[in-house]
Amino acid sequence: MGFSDRKRKSRDEQDYTVTLASPAFPMDELSDDVLERVLSWLPTSSFFRMTSVCKRWKSTQTSKSFNLACSQVPLRDPWFFMIPNDSNSSTFVFDSTENNWKNLNNHRNRKSRGFIPVASSGGLLCFRCSVSGDFFLCNPITGSSRDIPSLASQDNNKPLQAVAMTALTPSSYKLVTVFGEAPNLCFRFFESDSGSWSKELNLVKKNDEYKDSSHDDDEETGTVYFLTKTGTVVVASNNLERSPSKQYSSVITVKDNAETVYFLSSYGTIIACDLTKRCFTELPKLLPPFFEYSIDLVECNGTMFVILLSEFYESASLRIWKLENQSWVHVGMLPPAMSHELYGRKGDINCVGGAGNKILVCFNTSPPEVYCRYFVYDLVAEQWSELPKCFKDGEEAVEFVSALSFQPRIEATV
Repeated sequence: MGFSDRKRKSRDEQDYTVTLASPAFPMDELSDDVLERVLSWLPTSSFFRMTSVCKRWKSTQTSKSFNLACSQVPLRDPWFFMIPNDSNSSTFVFDSTENNWKNLNNHRNRKSRGFIPVASSGGLLCFRCSVSGDFFLCNPITGSSRDIPSLASQDNNKPLQAVAMTALTPSSYKLVTVFGEAPNLCFRFFESDSGSWSKELNLVKKNDEYKDSSHDDDEETGTVYFLTKTGTVVVASNNLERSPSKQYSSVITVKDNAETVYFLSSYGTIIACDLTKRCFTELPKLLPPFFEYSIDLVECNGTMFVILLSEFYESASLRIWKLENQSWVHVGMLPPAMSHELYGRKGDINCVGGAGNKILVCFNTSPPEVYCRYFVYDLVAEQWSELPKCFKDGEEAVEFVSALSFQPRIEATV
């Protein structure tokens, strides 16, 4: 009687369930095509582990069909390539899938030593030599790499302002460089398919659709002086100070087949360069010129975001904005309990956007008091989290000043 009301499985159903759950499930009976499709959906961090399972799985390392299967996975959670103050010694990444640190020292191409990381897109990182100006691209997962010869503006007096990169497919990409000072800007681009640089193309200043009366007032009043928190008199138009790895930092977005590069000018204004129409404009300011703040730009899923750290009323504020219909829209704010800990430290922020709607904010201060924090904002969940400390060899803590974001894709080629 006690069992009469329970639903009982048939013997065939029981056997079928046991067979599927059994460790002896016949994986070897799967065709190579099906097996590779299954393995391609595993986290990338499993790639190096699965190659030691058996000879058949190890063969995926050189399988073109497996790389094709991996390329059909639409999106992978980003890894953050962390950059210490000595940017030549970068080897650590943060895996946002497993939420842990990884050391790529055994997998990275050693030639990237001596080059400063400046851009990333898809599964590739771009480095630049500060001496020769040569570029060096690599897949940090597989170690495959490529040299790109240096380029120079036709007018050597035009300084390099921005380096941006966009992945067109897993095997093709475009590298964009912007030269000059507004209003005399120009750009060139390198396409992997052609393997060559384009000619120098001028950018024309567009009629300022964002211009307003407050901007006019700034121009008419001339130079603005103000007191810093330390009591030093400075000029509001002083050059923007940036860490070496973010010196040429910029983001590129593609919308309606129009490519736009955003970067920070030497005066801290945001410049938007429409590469399709070959014109540029300056975006409206978020804060008055006499405010002391730290600013950076990121890109997530085709949208440009601005991250702004400022201090007001004896507290620090870290906010995220985006531009909609010619006006700034507030997106998110670091909880006051966390941002207040940044107050008074005279720190800087370096930020990067990643696939999967994640934004990483690196906060750091200069010596003698070194203080670093790493915050991640999820645009979909609208939640903040903080990365744990990274320890080298389990003992020494490693501090980072900035980062680049890439998708860990073994199929990405240079």
